[in-house]
Amino acid sequence: MTRPCCRIPSVALVATLSLLLAAAFLPATSADRATPVAGSPIILTAGAPGGERWDVDVSVVDRDDVNVRCTSAGLRLREARAAGHRARSPHSAVAEGMLLTTPRTLARPATRVRAEINASVPAGATAEAQVRGWRTAGWTEWQAATGGAVFDRPVTRVQTRVVLTAPNGGATATVSGVRLTADATAAVSAATPGRTYRVYATRIGLVGEVTANGRTVQPRDHFVALPSRRGLSPLNTGDYTVRVCTTSGARCEYAPVWDVGPWNTRDDYWNPSSVRENWKNLPQGRPEAQAAYQSGYNGGRDQFGRTVLNPAGIDLADGTFWDGLRLTTNAWVDVAYLWTGGGPRGVVGDGPLNIRSGASTSYAVRGLAARLAHVPLQCYVTGQSVAGPYRTTTRWNRLATGQYVSHAYISSVYGGSVPVC
Repeated sequence: MTRPCCRIPSVALVATLSLLLAAAFLPATSADRATPVAGSPIILTAGAPGGERWDVDVSVVDRDDVNVRCTSAGLRLREARAAGHRARSPHSAVAEGMLLTTPRTLARPATRVRAEINASVPAGATAEAQVRGWRTAGWTEWQAATGGAVFDRPVTRVQTRVVLTAPNGGATATVSGVRLTADATAAVSAATPGRTYRVYATRIGLVGEVTANGRTVQPRDHFVALPSRRGLSPLNTGDYTVRVCTTSGARCEYAPVWDVGPWNTRDDYWNPSSVRENWKNLPQGRPEAQAAYQSGYNGGRDQFGRTVLNPAGIDLADGTFWDGLRLTTNAWVDVAYLWTGGGPRGVVGDGPLNIRSGASTSYAVRGLAARLAHVPLQCYVTGQSVAGPYRTTTRWNRLATGQYVSHAYISSVYGGSVPVC
């Protein structure tokens, strides 16, 4: 249930400029982004003539929004002090907040969404509008609406989030209006589907702290953090799920992405250079923190100028680390970024769910699927009857890795029909 926060008077959008505002924390590779004059309104790139237009309601803050509040002037950070307690956490370098809107169903499919914003941004702060689109295979990654976020295939729904950051203890931006325009343009290639990379994993810990999407970390929790908001799931969803496995392949876990880090917040290293937000000269699949730690890239520092002390490209919550993979120390792991793939997906409605080597509870457990994770369903077989929260069934779904999960625990399937094996 939402609660009205404030009603901002209707104000004409004063100007139009690129929405992606580079703050003082970004590395030199992103220095081409515009930095506004302190205290001046942001000028954003105007939407294209025609198309479907709508205004984002920034006057309502509810439970899926993080560290933002409404004032008579507009949307601002609620708390401008950094929240992270660990030196390598992005949350210790800047204060950040996020307003997540309800998805909008478009009157007709679109391949481009542009944004206009009316905001005042002090020096060092940022205000950014990001969008994602729904297609048959699920949600796209989040993109900044700079000059138009372009999708490789038509989308039928669009969701917007407004992200605010400020220096630790510094002044915050104030956003009084955001307008979006959806239209069609020539499609471009997105990230290569189904990419898997070997990266270094560290354990999150931090029980009781709040993640970037607003979740309070629980003991033995099951989720991961990646160093880019492009793959951040909204609260209580698994829209962006990874499959993380030990390098031997003996154990795997499917887990949602619920936090940002380690080290960076703008390093979607799984994307090709044409899509990657920063550090485009690094090989695809190489996290900036790994390059900084191993070879002194960027002077051995992260985007905030901190010395990188390990090569981590993913953080694992305690349950994923200890129970899913049965790790005892930080380690290299193989990670599949499942939203870059295709085919049917099943949503794990109750979990963590055991992943087994066959279609019966008598088969060995090979890992876990976290609650709300979206798992790729290759096909299904008939096996042992299982009574679960959604049905009693003999159907067992075979995952892309060749393991099985009972359909009794799958709350929904999308992205196509699942064939018989």
